[in-house]
Amino acid sequence: MTAAGGAGQDRTRDAVDQDKVMEFLEQVITDGAAAVAGLCTSIGDRLGIYAAMAGAGPLASRELAGRTGLDERYVREWLAAQVAGEYIAHHADDDTYELSDEHAAVLADPTVPTYAAGMFTMLQSLYGSENQLMDSFRTGAGLGWGEHGPALFEGTAKFFSPGYAASLVPEWLASIEGMTDRLREGAKVADVGCGFGYSTLLMAQAFPHSTFHGFDFHRPSIEAARGLAAEQGLSDRVEFDVATAQDFPGEDFDLVTFFDCLHDMGDPGSALARTEHALAKGGTCMLVEPNVSPTVEDNITPIGRGLTAASVAICLPSALAEPGPEALGNHAGEDAMRRIADRAGLHHWTLAAESPVNRVYALAR
Repeated sequence: MTAAGGAGQDRTRDAVDQDKVMEFLEQVITDGAAAVAGLCTSIGDRLGIYAAMAGAGPLASRELAGRTGLDERYVREWLAAQVAGEYIAHHADDDTYELSDEHAAVLADPTVPTYAAGMFTMLQSLYGSENQLMDSFRTGAGLGWGEHGPALFEGTAKFFSPGYAASLVPEWLASIEGMTDRLREGAKVADVGCGFGYSTLLMAQAFPHSTFHGFDFHRPSIEAARGLAAEQGLSDRVEFDVATAQDFPGEDFDLVTFFDCLHDMGDPGSALARTEHALAKGGTCMLVEPNVSPTVEDNITPIGRGLTAASVAICLPSALAEPGPEALGNHAGEDAMRRIADRAGLHHWTLAAESPVNRVYALAR
């Protein structure tokens, strides 16, 4: 029996296309290398190394260490890894390193919409939660948002805020008929699942005659949001409170927003039913969701890959940690969301705007 089994294994090996094996092996090694290099990207972002290199031209490792106040030997080792990843160029003639303006737009400036380094901050927390996630795979239990490390909350805010800053006011709100005028005149807004409050504060800055109420069940995020509101001098028009999407207080809201959070909830139907009850006459619910497809093959793209992986690590476990009938993940699709909204009394559904990362829906009674 052992000999027969061995012969069968040999025939299986003979049938395998070794060129395809090596091609896939190269892909996996590339992915593994990128995963390890992501730590260096996060360090470069969080320690301000990219920011120190932006616009500075060629720098020796000693110069860069002086600019950042960091140990030169560590900086030199980090630079070698950055050159290997083609993030930074090395000039061998004078042993200097340079971050191009194009790369700086992605790695060094959190105020521009192309900034993407924030996503690497999340890795610290996600890898730290791996053992808990493995237990969830075995038991089917959830892993709540607040059970992750603080780097997840910081990284999520850093990752999403540049896109919100670029699109929320000039594109997304403007795509909903009459909403910009309503906000300019003075509207009442609820931002549900607001996290650190970047979305809430962006709207408040743009519309000084409106009032804004941010709600999140995660107290540390609400405390961070309150601090940001105070720093920006917006506390007179912006309030942040701890509340769930199913029981947030207040009535007669002209606009209720959900930014990339409804799919993380165990009971999104109750959240939308609460929203329907809280809307003023003629009010709108703006729902921002990831731009991924329920057809798994459609997500074979870099963005689709990242978003569906985030659903495994964050979105689905968060929903399963809450009581409720739904565990959508982030790629349930528009039809599933629309059915939930319709049952909640929000019968009018419009795709208002779309980007490579997000789809923006306007919901009304």
